Amino acid sequence: MKEEKSVYEILKEREMIKQITFEDELKNTLENEKVSVYLGIDPTADSLHIGHFIPLMMMSYFQKCGHRPIILIGGGTALIGDPSGKTDMRKMLSEEDISKNVDNIIKQVSRFVSFDGENAAIIVNNSDWILDLNYMNFIRTYGVHFNVNRMLAAECFKQRMEKGLTFFELNYMLMQSYDFLQLHDKYNCKIEIGGDDQWSNMLAGVELIRKIHKNGSFCMTCPLLLNSEGNKMGKTVSGALWLDSKKTTPYEFYQYWRNIGDTEVRDVLKMLTIIPMDEVNRLSNLKDKEINEAKKIAAYEITKLIHGEDAAINAKNTSESLFENLQNFDNMPTIEIKKEELLDKNGIGILDIIIKSNVASSKGQAKTLVQQGGISIDDNKIDDIYYIVGIEEFSKGYVVLRKGKKIFIKIKLS
Repeated sequence: MKEEKSVYEILKEREMIKQITFEDELKNTLENEKVSVYLGIDPTADSLHIGHFIPLMMMSYFQKCGHRPIILIGGGTALIGDPSGKTDMRKMLSEEDISKNVDNIIKQVSRFVSFDGENAAIIVNNSDWILDLNYMNFIRTYGVHFNVNRMLAAECFKQRMEKGLTFFELNYMLMQSYDFLQLHDKYNCKIEIGGDDQWSNMLAGVELIRKIHKNGSFCMTCPLLLNSEGNKMGKTVSGALWLDSKKTTPYEFYQYWRNIGDTEVRDVLKMLTIIPMDEVNRLSNLKDKEINEAKKIAAYEITKLIHGEDAAINAKNTSESLFENLQNFDNMPTIEIKKEELLDKNGIGILDIIIKSNVASSKGQAKTLVQQGGISIDDNKIDDIYYIVGIEEFSKGYVVLRKGKKIFIKIKLS
């Protein structure tokens, strides 16, 4: 009888491990022990976004292989803000804002891990031990283990160094390392996982534990999801790709994955779905028009994971109606324009409607789209940058703005 794969083997096969500490030692640990593993999430927004997706998928695999997930909500560290990958200092949040964000994030995490069973996931909030710290005692006890020269050379601080890294932000690495130490001591947590942009912070935590306890602690990072241009995936016409249906609708979410590039199909299938790797390889090797079937499967499976089967079916049907039959507009992204606004101005300019729809961020971009023939209102291609969409065109109560062949926005009168 074939032995089940370890979580290490699964993650390796799906190419979900980017960097790892003490690899042979960690591999042996995962094959012979059931351990606790943690993922830290700072509640800096009221929803998770696509950047959290791969680490949460990793955590799901850990639990399926018998390990215990610990989701650490950074209610304390969010008061500082992680400087990793930022050129500007993060906005400081109030404790009330953070508390609201935490509640929403906990609901979304439950899509990936179970809070029932022998290895039930647990949620902790680092505000429980960070907010009441005696700073002088903390620095005397743990600050001696951090070399400032090494910290300043860390990748997570480089971009902030260009504009000026504050001492306030410099504390973030110490606090995140202290989180790992707390979880190690309270729950025998041995592994931290996260995105590859967190490598320096995570490595510091591993080193702190090994300096104090002289025993095994590890971290592993997952790749950042990049598009064919090498940029982070997850931007839509409305902004970031959120996991909250109120911020990014299931249709928009589905459509994002339906429209990925051909070269992105394999990464998306292997890291963001649970489709077996044999099928991932088959789908990602399809060519020309056939690769669209792989994109539809990816979009459906990912949407089902985040929003549930009913929402995924609805999004799929809406997409097929729009792009294949061009007749169902019920569930597409919608913005509202006040009827009085149109009546007062005898309509609305095409450039203004493009910007209101977030299809372009400036009039210059909007002009270019019109001049290149990329904009239609309903079935009419607009080539005049001074075109006015009049009240008579809203006879159905809405018009449909189309950018190219893939982006549809319903403009509804309110």
